[in-house]
Amino acid sequence: MDRRRFTVNMAAALGGLAVAGCAQRFAVLESAGITASGYGPTVADPAGLIDLPAGFSYRVISQFGDRMSDGLVVPDRADGMGCFALPGGRHALVRNHELAINRIDDGALRGGNVELPAFDRLPDGRALPGGTTTIILDNASGQMLSQHLSLAGTIRNCAGGATPWGSWLTCEEDVTRAGNGVRQDHGWVFEVPAAAPGLAAPQPIRAMGRFNHEAAAVDPRTGIVYLTEDRDDSLLYRFLPEERGQMVKGGRLQALALLDPARTDSRNWIREDMPQGEWLPVRWIDLHGTDAPDDDLRFRGNQAGALRFARGEGIHWGDGELFFCCTSGGAAKLGQIMRLRPGPPQAGRFSDRLQLFVESRAKAMLDFGDNLTVAPTGHLVVCEDQYTKVVANRLIGVTPAGATYVLGALNTQTELAGACFSPDGRTLYVNAYSPAKTLAITGPWQNVVQ
Repeated sequence: MDRRRFTVNMAAALGGLAVAGCAQRFAVLESAGITASGYGPTVADPAGLIDLPAGFSYRVISQFGDRMSDGLVVPDRADGMGCFALPGGRHALVRNHELAINRIDDGALRGGNVELPAFDRLPDGRALPGGTTTIILDNASGQMLSQHLSLAGTIRNCAGGATPWGSWLTCEEDVTRAGNGVRQDHGWVFEVPAAAPGLAAPQPIRAMGRFNHEAAAVDPRTGIVYLTEDRDDSLLYRFLPEERGQMVKGGRLQALALLDPARTDSRNWIREDMPQGEWLPVRWIDLHGTDAPDDDLRFRGNQAGALRFARGEGIHWGDGELFFCCTSGGAAKLGQIMRLRPGPPQAGRFSDRLQLFVESRAKAMLDFGDNLTVAPTGHLVVCEDQYTKVVANRLIGVTPAGATYVLGALNTQTELAGACFSPDGRTLYVNAYSPAKTLAITGPWQNVVQ
C-alpha cells in the first residue's frame, strides 16, 4: 500500500473521530505559525472544494473522467504541471498523471488496447497508464479549447519542469526494471512539446540518469537542467547537455556538494549542518554509470561527497536562482525550502551558492511542501502534500523574506500539485490530485501584504 492510499484509508477511518478537536487544534497552530498577512484569511467555499481569500475565485477546467478532444478520457492522479505561451492567443497546460502499473483503469485508455505510441506496455499489450495530458486554453477568455493525451506508456509521472524552448520535462518517480511486469526499465525523464497536437515520441533522456525522478528546472541562460529526487537520502543533480535544448544527444550528470567536505547532510535531522539563511559555496561532482540498474546513484554520489537532502521534490527557476522543496527536511521533519544561486556562466567553478531559505518549525507554517512555483509578485506558491493530520492540504505563500501565509485550503483528502501561472500572470493553475481536478484561480494578486 503506497503512502497516499494509506493516507486516504486512515483519514476515512478517523474522519468521524474528534474532527472538531482537530480543527480547533489546527486553528491554534495556524495562529502561532503563520508569519505574514498575505491576502488575509481564507473564506469558506460554498461548493466545499477549496477555500480562498476574499476577492479570489476558481473554476474547474478539467477533471477525471471527462471526455477529451481525442476521444480518450482525462486520467486520474494529476500531479506536476507547466504552462506555456502558444501562438494565436492561446496557452497550454501540460499535466502529469502519477499512475502506477496497477492503475490501468485510471488511465486515459482505461485498460483498452488502443494502438497508440507508448513507451512501455504490459505483457498483454496494454499501454502503461502513466503519462501526460495537454490542455489548450484561450488567453482572453481563459476557456478551454481542447485537451488530449500527450505522452503514454510511462509509470508515475510525478513532477517535471518547463523548458525555455517550449516543452515539458516529465519525470518518472519509479525505478521498475524490465521483467518485473513491464518490458522496459523505468526511472527516466521524457520531453513533451507543449504545442504538439497529439502524442509525443516516448523517448527517454537516458543521459539524465535513472533514479526516482521528481522535478526539473532549466537555467535559461545556460540550458543546464537541475533535477530533484524523491528519497529520504536524495541528491540534487544537474545535467549539462552537450547541445543546448537537445538533451537526447547526451551530456554530463553531476551531483551537488558543498565546498566544505565535512558537510554532506542538509536535512538537519541529527544536528544543524545547514543554518537557515547562510550562503554556502557549492561544487559539483561528476557521476558515472548513471543508468544505475541497482538504483544506487544517490549512494555512490554521497560516498563521493555529494550533499544529502530529505525528499527533494518541487523545483522552479526564479530570477537568476532556483528554489526547491525538501519535503521532510528540518529538525521538525516538516519541510525545508532550499535556494540555489548559480554563478554567472563565465564565473569560476565554485561560484554557485546554496542557502537553506525556509525551515518549517510548525505544521501551520508549512507541512510537507511539494510542488512549488514563483509568482509574478516574487513570492513562492507551495503545494502541500502532507499525511500527518486529518486537515486540509494548503497552498502556502512564501514572501521574499521567508515569511509564510495561507493562500488556499483544500477541503478534500488529497494533495495539491502542479501550481503554475498563466503567461500573463493573471491565473494560477493547480491540481487536486485525486479524483483529478485542474483549477484556474484568479484574484487580486498585486494586493499581497508582506
